Amino acid sequence: MNISNFLATALLNQVFRNIDYARPNTVFLALYTSDPTVVDTGAEVEGGAYARQPITFSAPSVANGKETIRNNAEIVFPIASADWGTVTHLGIRDAANGGNLLYFGPWTAARTILSGDRPRVLLDSLTLTLS
Repeated sequence: MNISNFLATALLNQVFRNIDYARPNTVFLALYTSDPTVVDTGAEVEGGAYARQPITFSAPSVANGKETIRNNAEIVFPIASADWGTVTHLGIRDAANGGNLLYFGPWTAARTILSGDRPRVLLDSLTLTLS
């Protein structure tokens, strides 16, 4: 996954300029039907009982030479009460609604979510790194 401009700026300011970054207590996984990009311009799923889901991560460890964290629990979205479209990307956000994009990337394979479907993201399938 890729870091957003918002988070990159916040981390650089925090570490190198002593400008506080108010980190979120909870982060949420969002589904997108287009690439959110580093500037948060993607189309997030709306309606049909869609809701961002809280996500938790493992402690950092080195994988492939990079400090890495992974989701430490399966993430289960609500049952779609209407078609959500073809989900192509995932985003990690700092609020259940609105807020800022932190990380984003393509879903391994685009998925068309129809009414009655219940999307899931498996344990350890989201990997975030700083390099």
